Amino acid sequence: MTALATPGAARSARIQRAGEPIVVAQGLTKVFRDFWMRPRARAVDNVDLEVRRGEIFGLLGPNGSGKSTTIKMILGLLHKTRGRLAVFGRLPSDVAIKKRIGYLPEESYLYPFLNARETLDYYAKLFELDNRTRQTRIDGLLDMVGLAAVQHRQVREYSKGMQRRIGIAQALINDPELLILDEPTTGLDPLGTRQIKDLILELGRRGKTIILSSHLLGDVEDCVDRLVILYGGRIRAAGTCDDLLTAKTRTIIETDALSDAEIEAVDRFLRERTGHAVDRVSKPRQSLESLFLEIVEKARADRLETSGAQAGGGTAEFLRADDAASGEQLIDRLVRSEPEPAPMVLEERSEPQPPRGADASVIGDLLRERPAPPAADQGPARAAPAADVDRGMIDALLGGKPATDAAKPAPPDRDNAPR
Repeated sequence: MTALATPGAARSARIQRAGEPIVVAQGLTKVFRDFWMRPRARAVDNVDLEVRRGEIFGLLGPNGSGKSTTIKMILGLLHKTRGRLAVFGRLPSDVAIKKRIGYLPEESYLYPFLNARETLDYYAKLFELDNRTRQTRIDGLLDMVGLAAVQHRQVREYSKGMQRRIGIAQALINDPELLILDEPTTGLDPLGTRQIKDLILELGRRGKTIILSSHLLGDVEDCVDRLVILYGGRIRAAGTCDDLLTAKTRTIIETDALSDAEIEAVDRFLRERTGHAVDRVSKPRQSLESLFLEIVEKARADRLETSGAQAGGGTAEFLRADDAASGEQLIDRLVRSEPEPAPMVLEERSEPQPPRGADASVIGDLLRERPAPPAADQGPARAAPAADVDRGMIDALLGGKPATDAAKPAPPDRDNAPR
């Protein structure tokens, strides 16, 4: 598993190579009004921000701080009340820029009766991609988000975390220049959260411009280059992670483990030379996420049966079975079946039984004639049809003429019938 923490050099390199602004907002304001057009809520209040090409930009803030409203105005889903907003140098309502944007909403609105592959194929057709491109991208995206093994299951059978994964795949189906992710790790387990953050970093290394909105501070801190913190619809802080998070009034010195005597010597040295004392001595502590992932990796290496779900693991065959395909296989098996073996004769019967097999049919059994005993006043015996067989119906089914029945009265003569 790759290291998650973004090296400072890589983050600085992305900031330095960031190109021209893709999203520019100046004095952006959104006021929601009631039916009588009276101001009801000021969701975004005089926001100025700029997202440059090739950077990962973070929108931080608690619920109701205006993050989702800002994103919807960037997408053209909401109209601004006042201010200036441009995306790729055009108005957000310009249809021409839509194919250059990928969007993962806060809630995944997916068709529950479609499976993962059909879902991605549907969104790919909206961007008018040809069949070969669609299939290639769908295969790559399903493998990337770990749903290749369950791609034929309907979306309504997916957990919330699996629906977030397919949502991220649909946001990337058009290979967007600008990717907007609204709470991408909601509902994901620690493994899924780690995978999504690694994916965001990889897309950033490939030059994608990403807007990441979240109220989970750890997710944003691990990924973004620059960020703004919103509260009450206003920007309360803005800058790079290093500028906002580096403490200017404290110094941390890391070394190998020291004994008590060595710590006292360091403290005495600092007091004599600088006048400062050692305030606190502690041992390094890893994060709970690192400990969790370390335990899971060890369980996988030991091949324990209780090590939990694994990314990209195979799915039971019956879960991927297609009902239509199963029906066709059943019909094919019945058509191509070998003749059944004749039943074992346990005792001699008074009458010979017709053979049963592939060459014997139901109609053939019905048409099979039995010899009738000869009458005393008649000549040689002749075969007679079975008494319980309707020869007229059988001949009609076989396309022949119905057999004549002597007992049936002849139809009346139309010419001699009384008028």
